[in-house]
Amino acid sequence: MSVTQRIAWETMRTFNSATLNGSYQTLGTALLFPSYICKIVNTSSVSVTISTDGINDMDVAPAGSYWLYDEGKVGLSSQQPALPAGTQILIKGSAGTGTIYLVSQYVIQR
Repeated sequence: MSVTQRIAWETMRTFNSATLNGSYQTLGTALLFPSYICKIVNTSSVSVTISTDGINDMDVAPAGSYWLYDEGKVGLSSQQPALPAGTQILIKGSAGTGTIYLVSQYVIQR
């Protein structure tokens, strides 16, 4: 039996919370691949609001926390990703200290 799928990582995105200005700002570049698992780690001293459209608040990552969006329960399928390729994650908050990270895993079909 051979493995026909495997998980790979995109390059981690980072954001210095000192540059938060109260408006939505991009958390790195848009996703290159459909995200199977997406994690936001907020090691900063401030809470940030998360959005994918830059208009609507969709979630919050409290200071010193992380959020994990795990779509693995629907099965390993690049046809049903948590977030499609091209999705831009945006964050909004007041200036603080520390870094906010975005980690994304995707499925490679062999």
